[in-house]
Amino acid sequence: MDDHEQSRTHNCDKRTREDDLHEPMEPVKQSPGAERENLQVKIQLFQEQPNKIPPLLAYFPSGYNPCKTQKEGGGGANKPKVKVFRNMAQRKGNRLQVVVTPSGSNVDFVGSSYSGEAATAQVCRFSLGVLDKEAGTLKIIPIATNKIFRLEPRVRTSETAIEDASVSTKSELTTEKKDMLDKLGELTALYGTKRDRKKRKDFIDLKREVDPESQKELEKKIGQVAFDKEALADTSAIIARNIPPHDVSATTPLEAYPLDKIILKGDWDFLGDIYKLLEAGEKVASDAYPHFVCNRIRKLDAIRDETQKRRLSCLFSYITHLVKFRDQFSMGQASSAKNHNIPSIIRHRFINMFTDPGSKILASEKIDLLISYVLVLTLHADGFRTDPSDIATDLRISKVDLRRHFLNLGCKLGHQSSVLYATLPLPLKFPSDNFRKKRRQ
Repeated sequence: MDDHEQSRTHNCDKRTREDDLHEPMEPVKQSPGAERENLQVKIQLFQEQPNKIPPLLAYFPSGYNPCKTQKEGGGGANKPKVKVFRNMAQRKGNRLQVVVTPSGSNVDFVGSSYSGEAATAQVCRFSLGVLDKEAGTLKIIPIATNKIFRLEPRVRTSETAIEDASVSTKSELTTEKKDMLDKLGELTALYGTKRDRKKRKDFIDLKREVDPESQKELEKKIGQVAFDKEALADTSAIIARNIPPHDVSATTPLEAYPLDKIILKGDWDFLGDIYKLLEAGEKVASDAYPHFVCNRIRKLDAIRDETQKRRLSCLFSYITHLVKFRDQFSMGQASSAKNHNIPSIIRHRFINMFTDPGSKILASEKIDLLISYVLVLTLHADGFRTDPSDIATDLRISKVDLRRHFLNLGCKLGHQSSVLYATLPLPLKFPSDNFRKKRRQ
């Protein structure tokens, strides 16, 4: 290795060591009988090229494993589809979006380089290293936008399904037809009029390869579909209610509002603040946590199972973050919410769910959605029979609005010993639009 390569290797190692200071390193596990192998390699650094997209790195916080799913499904037939979208605007050319679609599923895993976790402050640089032992080279390649994409699950809507159906009806041109079209295109580019050349350019840019006959046939089939008006009305009512993910056919309250759809798998590791306080023998400050949480801390002391104890404490932490997030974005911001620290991953999830781009306050429909999330979590915390008086104080809502939100979730309200309780009867039944209009009148 010459002096120039050694100098570059030294500088690369120096930068790598400086970046590694920001990340905890895990020890590499080696088998007892393994021998270490010393390699002398030539390091090749590749720069990012503006006309090419570098490798993309992504992970699934939900626990989905595409390699395992493909292996269990029997190979290439169940291979997930991967799409990469780039914003072609000059000022936003570095904005990328990755969409992974498992085979036969209506759920897409979506991640972007400009929102959510990717929008946090960047304190290091990421690169992809490819070691070739035979050639004695180590190629270091920058990754796309210097971001690791967090792929969140999203259920595909009816509009997306129709769009996918139209895309699937694209005709597959034979080799002869493609050759003929290519020759006609070349003739148009050489001898065609200015108008025809512009048409051809637009044709190539938009990639319009849809067969008109197939489109007409698809429209005819869609027109013959018998729509269930009652089901469509129920769907629109659920959307208008702004409620968390739920299952109308559930047979238990836990399944009616599944907790793993509200608090995702990757979020639980960032909700251990209350559990750590209890482990250290410290008290939970009443000014740092909502009244609902402070009034139920004693429930954690009575739980012997550490798994259940930790799970309930994480539930209390998530409720706290939701309440404080609403206070931080309200007009009369509570003083206790100003210094409250919400983990960046959870905060960015809240921003995507409950805020509009560029707005410093929450819209009314977003506030209703946030309150619905809080009330569902209080039901989980109290075994689906909760006294909502303290959470109403935390959310600063009246008894009338509290009743409206619980009824919108399919809950039943009743008094026992002059105390109001909210329960969740099954199967889930939501108030109809006519009933809600009568109440408004």
